Amino acid sequence: MALPSLDSSLQGIPKNVLAVSMETKYQCQQCHQVLRKPVQAQCGHRFCVHCFKLLTSSGPKPCEACQQEEIYEEPQSILNSNEAFPDNAAGREIASLPAKCFNGGCSWTGCIKEYEAQHEGKCEYEHVPCEACQVLILRSEKERHNERECEERTLNCKYCKVSFNFKQIKAHDEICQKFPMQCKDCGKKKIPREKFLDHSRSCAKSKTACPFSEVGCKAVIDNGKHSDHEQTNVMEHMRLILATSMVRLQRPEAPGLGEWQEDSGIGLYRAPEEGATASAATVGGGTAASGQTSGLDHKVTVLENIVCVLNREVERSSLTLEAFSRQHRLDQDKIENLSNKVRQLERTLTMRDLQLAETDQTLRELQFCTFDGVFVWKIADFSRRRQDAVAGRTPAMFSPAFYSSKYGYKMCLRLYLNGDGTGRGTHLSLFFVVMRGKCDALLKWPFSQKVTLMLLDQNNREHIIDAFRPDVSSTSFQRPISEMNIASGCPLFCPLAKLTGTTSSALS
Repeated sequence: MALPSLDSSLQGIPKNVLAVSMETKYQCQQCHQVLRKPVQAQCGHRFCVHCFKLLTSSGPKPCEACQQEEIYEEPQSILNSNEAFPDNAAGREIASLPAKCFNGGCSWTGCIKEYEAQHEGKCEYEHVPCEACQVLILRSEKERHNERECEERTLNCKYCKVSFNFKQIKAHDEICQKFPMQCKDCGKKKIPREKFLDHSRSCAKSKTACPFSEVGCKAVIDNGKHSDHEQTNVMEHMRLILATSMVRLQRPEAPGLGEWQEDSGIGLYRAPEEGATASAATVGGGTAASGQTSGLDHKVTVLENIVCVLNREVERSSLTLEAFSRQHRLDQDKIENLSNKVRQLERTLTMRDLQLAETDQTLRELQFCTFDGVFVWKIADFSRRRQDAVAGRTPAMFSPAFYSSKYGYKMCLRLYLNGDGTGRGTHLSLFFVVMRGKCDALLKWPFSQKVTLMLLDQNNREHIIDAFRPDVSSTSFQRPISEMNIASGCPLFCPLAKLTGTTSSALS
């Protein structure tokens, strides 16, 4: 009979899982734990399927349990995988046994079947070894241990993304090319190590010796001020270079021979002394000529070096000038862009001002607007307005618009405080004006309703009233094609002599 497949990681169930005393018939004869997937050998003893297959993996073996019980029956006491069979009855009995978790702090209870299916290998209070460092930890703390505590955990450098062991973190920080560093001179932080050397060379606050220190300049200056130093000390640097060159031109004296010496800062050739014999001049003539030629060559070399230094200064000045020119162009472009933005903002503000003016006008109209065909126009500061009209500064005034109904005709009044036409200078002239409205297409044209003009006496004694029927053939009462039609009304509405105090008018 074929046995169940071998699960190499599962032996017997620990005894302390049982919530009751374990009976001998439920114990594996090999691991002495509670039977897991029990099998029964030909001799009648039970084993975990895992234990039995390990025992018989190298061939049939005698049953040690039979030997301990002093039973020597051949071949019944021989363990053979081909003669064993699954003990399902014992398996069902074991599956129904009460169980509890033996891990400290865990309160789980159930049966063996539930323990195997739901709790075994999943208990948060079980101590399990860390795969990396082999330290026993609670299963619930395994993730935290792997991320924060394990000495063998692998980390990724947050700067260069290279993987390394936790123990190597300090060593890696010392060589990581992306590790952020801080400049002690300027205080700048988060400079990658790979760029720190370049920053040290270009740091405006880092001090280095003058490039002409080799010829005697002792200045130690900020990196950002090298150009200023070199430009302001060009003559001093040239003097140092020339002095150094002249020192190198000096040669040890040789009796009877010409030599190069320094004279007022210029190398000159000095002839042999007059006391020398003719034979010495003859014998040493070749040597003197050779020394003179060598001295001239050396002097030419020194002068060429000086010219090279001057050329480098000129090139440096040219590069500086070019950099300034480029920066100037960039600044001009920025200024132009900013000017364009300012012009755009000005246009935007102008549009907003227009919108606000329109909104204010609309609010003023709504404040005085009526929709029943009756409008009372109170004119404040009458004396000043009258003087403006007499002087010609403001000859006419328009009232706020009003309507005959909510969707009716749009109208307003036009008032001349010093008269108009035949009433100029003698009468107050009042006219009625039909305006273009939003609902004109829904109305009947020409305008034909009766118009009543009234100057109200605020003491309720004597009102001045005038009324008329519109002339339907007049353009003043046709449907408006512009903002308002030609005014129509009474040029001789009220003699100026009758006006006193504040003046009001009403239209119905």
